[in-house]
Amino acid sequence: MKKIQMCKIGLKIQLRMLHIIPLIVLALCFFLTAKSQSSKITQDNIKFISYPDFPSANSTWGDIGYNPVNNAVYIGVTNHKNKIGFYEYGVAKDEMKLKGFINDMAHLRDFQWQGKIHTKITFDTQGNVYFGTDGGESREEYLMNHPHGYNGGIIMKWDPIEEQMTNLGVPMQYESIKDVDVDLETGKIYAISYPQVHFIVFDPKTNEMEDLGRLGSGHVPRVIFTDKWGNCYYVDWRQRLVKYEKSTGKLVFAKESLPAFEGTPGGFIITGITAYAKDSKSNTIYIVTYGAKMLALHTQEEGIGEIEDLGAAYDLVDQPLWKPYIPNLNLGDNGKLYYVIGGHGNYVKDDTSILMELDPKTKQKKEVLDFPTIELSEVTGSDIKDRQGNLYFAGRKIIPKDKNTLESLPSLDDKVSIPFMIKFNPEKDLK
Repeated sequence: MKKIQMCKIGLKIQLRMLHIIPLIVLALCFFLTAKSQSSKITQDNIKFISYPDFPSANSTWGDIGYNPVNNAVYIGVTNHKNKIGFYEYGVAKDEMKLKGFINDMAHLRDFQWQGKIHTKITFDTQGNVYFGTDGGESREEYLMNHPHGYNGGIIMKWDPIEEQMTNLGVPMQYESIKDVDVDLETGKIYAISYPQVHFIVFDPKTNEMEDLGRLGSGHVPRVIFTDKWGNCYYVDWRQRLVKYEKSTGKLVFAKESLPAFEGTPGGFIITGITAYAKDSKSNTIYIVTYGAKMLALHTQEEGIGEIEDLGAAYDLVDQPLWKPYIPNLNLGDNGKLYYVIGGHGNYVKDDTSILMELDPKTKQKKEVLDFPTIELSEVTGSDIKDRQGNLYFAGRKIIPKDKNTLESLPSLDDKVSIPFMIKFNPEKDLK
């Protein structure tokens, strides 16, 4: 009898479970749907942070980088004339500080004036900060039309502990420095000069410099980057990838140019790469070209490595696929690439900047957020991510001038230009 009663009790429990299971499944589906909806990227995932104490500042370029040693982002902000503000954003305190102005911090004389920082801001293993300076196109480009002439771009070092700026010297007299990077093992600095496109290797420990010659002409490619072994990459005037192999101290040239869309103008080809982002787990470096091609470089210690074509940065129907302008790229902790299309008067939608997401594994991309140019007109910066997975860019907005525009607002040409830093996390609300 007891066995029969136990069987009856078991049967009742099973029957009750049959009623409960659909409710559990329904609740689980509701939870997953709600979670999926909540993970959608919105304006709450992005934050614009202003630069204090520099009211005449009007622009930033590629001059931004994250220092993992002291958990801080550094940015160079300019009035595009005679002042460059050096900023530190403390991630933990969510605080932006002006550390000073480059001319004063480096004790530059009048003839050593600098117009902006165009290079990325990069770091060594001790957390020292490095960058190069630029004459600023409106005062130096082509004719160097300025009362004092242009003495040349300077490689700078900032010690965040001692709070000391050091002038490491002018690699090429009369030439600006368009980009720099650091070999973390040796501490050597790689640099590209402008407008003659010299590839330079400088050792700050010994003060020795090597000029490996000119790699281009015309419009100078702006971006160099390193791999995990400390090799450095650039492009030549044909958009062939060029690799400085530190083991031999020589340049290695790819046999073929980087992939490009049919009909891409030569001026776009020779301008090369506009931004990159690194995946250290797979030793892959993601690249966007000036012709709007998304690529994956699978690096290796010797030789160039495989170049994978990820397709168009944006699928245009009524315009050429090479048209979009994208001087920025970041890789999220979710494995997806993020970039903003637009700037310098080149937009795929009228007066609109577009935040894009690309999954490099599936090659699927989608438009995430749109911004009118009066809110966000141009974004720069490569491979900038902090310990919490927050991504950073340097941004600015352009406001047309009219008769009611205040004279105190920062101007660039005939428009009001206001710079700010962008903090973005695709998986977390920041507001």
